[in-house]
Amino acid sequence: MNLLHRPRRNRKSEAIRSMVAENSLSVNDFIFPMFVTGGTGKKEEIKSMPGISRFSLDTLLIELEEVVALGIKCICLFPNYPESKKDKYATESHQEGTLYLESLSAIKAKFPELAIMTDVAMDPYSSDGHDGIVEDGKILNDETVEVLCKMAVAQAKAGADIIGPSDMMDGRIEAIRIALDAEGFQDVSIMAYSAKYASAFYGPFRDALESAPKFGDKKTYQMNPANSKEALLEAELDVYEGADMIMVKPAFSYLDVIKLLNDNFNIPVTAYNVSGEYAMIKAAANNGWIDGEKAMMEMLLSMKRAGASVILTYFAKEAAAVLNRN
Repeated sequence: MNLLHRPRRNRKSEAIRSMVAENSLSVNDFIFPMFVTGGTGKKEEIKSMPGISRFSLDTLLIELEEVVALGIKCICLFPNYPESKKDKYATESHQEGTLYLESLSAIKAKFPELAIMTDVAMDPYSSDGHDGIVEDGKILNDETVEVLCKMAVAQAKAGADIIGPSDMMDGRIEAIRIALDAEGFQDVSIMAYSAKYASAFYGPFRDALESAPKFGDKKTYQMNPANSKEALLEAELDVYEGADMIMVKPAFSYLDVIKLLNDNFNIPVTAYNVSGEYAMIKAAANNGWIDGEKAMMEMLLSMKRAGASVILTYFAKEAAAVLNRN
């Protein structure tokens, strides 16, 4: 064959493939989600998320030594609270001395260089299991935002570096930014969950927090999986209101949305590689159906290729070990 162009020449060896690679993964890309629970001496594996556990604060601090040693520079902490601590207004979320806030302070004291991202939503603390205040079966937007502002300020005081509003209430980014600035936390970042979809891939996470809605679903505030243009509107509002970073959640089923936001906004886009996506890879690998390590790295690389600057992933430790090995 007389061919002038042979693209395979750029694929003929590992050295050349690496040299011309358009995208790459780094440990610096990852945020590692972790779970804290009450008590002492606890490490409770989450059955639907093999390899991921809930830790009491003492064991969490030990686990973080390994996380930091792998080169992971940021974690996102989520709290697991018993029903006895939950109420309609999520008052435990901003009370001084509560488990979550004490955990943030302890982590920052022991690992001052580790960036800590927090979760701002009512569901871990709500007796209704929803991200907002419920009245007559409806989620109250503006009243919820008031609680979220209290939560964000309390987390900033406890040592949070990045506030992560995951609630999807309208107007909460601007309200939180104003509340943080008023308390002197101008340097605390906001990573807005801008395009958070009403997804079927959140089940294992809700197992981890024991925070599933007590009734109904979250479709009146989380986005319809059928929509992508709506993501542009949500992101535009969040950027206008002061978000420093915007997020797409889930990631793997919404790579097109990650690309859409990256193409249209000049601030970092985060991909949240959610619990259900993690669990699928683990289940298939544990059954011998796929090579789990290769599938993990391919999935994460697809998020970078789509335009994500940051990946929030339960694979962070495993992927970091692979990258460090290579």
